[in-house]
Amino acid sequence: MRANRQPRSTTSSTAVRNLGILAHVDAGKTTITERILFATGAIHKRGEVHHGTTVTDYDAQERDRGITIFAAAVSCAWGGHRVNLIDTPGHVDFSDEVERSLRVLDGAVAVFDAVAGVEPQSETVWRQADRHGVPRIAFVNKLDRAGADLDTAVASIRGRLGVVPLVVQLPIGAEDSFTGVVDLLGMRALSWEAGSDTYQEGPVPEALREEASGRRRLLEETVAELHADALEEFCSASALTERTLVRALRELTLRGDGVVVLCGSAYRNRGIEPLLDAVLAYLPSPSDMPPVRGLAPDGAEQERVPDPAEPFAALAFKVTATATGRLTYLRVYAGTLRKGATVLDAATGRTERVGRILRVQADRHEEREEAVAGDIVAVIGLKAARAGTTLCAPGAPLVLEPPSVAEPVVSVAVEARRNSDTGRLSAALARLAEEDPSLVVRSDAESGQTVLSGMGELHLEVAVEKIRSGHGVEVVVGRPQVSYRETVVRGVSGLVHRHVKQDGGAGQFAHVVLDVEPLDEPCFEFRSTVVGGRVPQEYARAVEAGCRDALAEGPLGGFPVTGLRVTLTDGATHSKDSSEMAFRAAGRFGLREALRLSTMELLEPLAEVRVTVPEDGVGGVLGDLAARRGRVSGSTAEAGTAVITAAVPLAELFGYASRLRGRTQGRGTFTTRPAGLAPVPASVAGALPAR
Repeated sequence: MRANRQPRSTTSSTAVRNLGILAHVDAGKTTITERILFATGAIHKRGEVHHGTTVTDYDAQERDRGITIFAAAVSCAWGGHRVNLIDTPGHVDFSDEVERSLRVLDGAVAVFDAVAGVEPQSETVWRQADRHGVPRIAFVNKLDRAGADLDTAVASIRGRLGVVPLVVQLPIGAEDSFTGVVDLLGMRALSWEAGSDTYQEGPVPEALREEASGRRRLLEETVAELHADALEEFCSASALTERTLVRALRELTLRGDGVVVLCGSAYRNRGIEPLLDAVLAYLPSPSDMPPVRGLAPDGAEQERVPDPAEPFAALAFKVTATATGRLTYLRVYAGTLRKGATVLDAATGRTERVGRILRVQADRHEEREEAVAGDIVAVIGLKAARAGTTLCAPGAPLVLEPPSVAEPVVSVAVEARRNSDTGRLSAALARLAEEDPSLVVRSDAESGQTVLSGMGELHLEVAVEKIRSGHGVEVVVGRPQVSYRETVVRGVSGLVHRHVKQDGGAGQFAHVVLDVEPLDEPCFEFRSTVVGGRVPQEYARAVEAGCRDALAEGPLGGFPVTGLRVTLTDGATHSKDSSEMAFRAAGRFGLREALRLSTMELLEPLAEVRVTVPEDGVGGVLGDLAARRGRVSGSTAEAGTAVITAAVPLAELFGYASRLRGRTQGRGTFTTRPAGLAPVPASVAGALPAR
């Protein structure tokens, strides 16, 4: 039996792991988190998702729906290390929670279903981690399920994610008879008996020795191909030692050249301790990460190393309101934060006082006197900090790059059922937008309605329910509307716009010449080719700001404009009447005029839909997808079911869950993920109301 691991207290950043659990919905992230907390002694009774008793799914809606909605932070100790863990949502509507979590994490465990392999949202969160450069290890879960197959899941990791999987375990048994794993590095068997919370260590079973030896050899060869030192040892000794393998696997993981793959069944508590050992062995500590970079007030780039003696610098990545006060979650990148300290909001120049520092256990907290570089904590007392705010020492200001926020794609009109609740509704919406930056609240100028925009139907349903249950406001919700965009198909060249205004006193004068051309990407680019100082640089920046103002409403229906490049080619100034304000106005009105003269096209958001249905329901599902303007891109058969992949306009997916259940007698399921923008057919565009 394995030795009992007694955690020891430490403050060194080398003994800290900040990691997230990433996966598709229902792959088992929350169950794994629960088992990690149990294995490390942080909790003494295992909770279950289907019972609504897990630590991280503490919100009432999470327990009712059986899914993770909000990223939850927990902390535990293992093998002398502090493990700060964030359980992230797996549903596509809450991918912004994943984005903000990945911004502050050093490593991650990607979880895959042993039956389904890489699913759509698994791929999405993997690409998000790629963008942030977060090293990962993989855990193939649910090996006790019927149809589970490690090799098939690994093949999907290799094929769909384009990475080199480095499998370090071999399952013992299959499906209901899955009892443990063979550790291919130590060539030992780890077995969990029914009802036991710890594993028994023993020799590799006779029936698996040959296969285990072959897989160990394949692992050595793969590692030798990727790692120079391992290749040298392999060529000289024709084998790799366990020590060399561990060192090489860690370096390959940190470089992103390979992904260590483990397996198990979290529900049956099998494979969790080896997973924790792998987290310590292969994923980076804060001291392994490069120094964090930010901008000083003069615009110069600065670096801060993860050292408690450095000037304090931290990034706020989440804000929540609780009964104990307003919690601001921080990743401390450098320095030391003490209770009662005064910190600077680097963007606004405001100072605030930290009242309390908490180590977070989902909805429970443990008070701390200080937090040091590498820690993830929550603080109470900050009134103005938002997600993305940099907090630093007042004497050493620094602005860190904030997490990116996705543009909302679905909107609904909301209003209070009773006029007396209008003020409370406004306060509730402001609080929601503060806690979740991917929720946007705006007032429609024409209708006077309050419009709430988010990442999907479920995202908005959760937000509205939070208003009702959390703030006690009954609301009326309009039909969802998608966020359309306008783009340039054919632009204009040499458009001249003169902004002249004289109404007494100093006037306004700005002369600009603009070229507008389409871009293949849904973005906006601005450049200036003016020579000879005809338009000074500060005025060119003002023209760019004015152009960005004009992008808010396009000429077709008042929708935001994207996918274009604007070039300032010429211009003129006046010695007295020219100003940044005048050139900003010239940029705004000039681009509006250019867009009216350009050939424009309306774009709509698409979703990649993956529908799993019984084989006898394929015909009806295909017909329904065609009626929804869906374009089928593939269909595969898996164990008596068909998996259909299609690109469908998001506007056509409202109510699809109920329709699919009706067509398949409740046996059909589907998942979605964003798939970019596509032109709206003329027949559909003509029926759309203006924004």
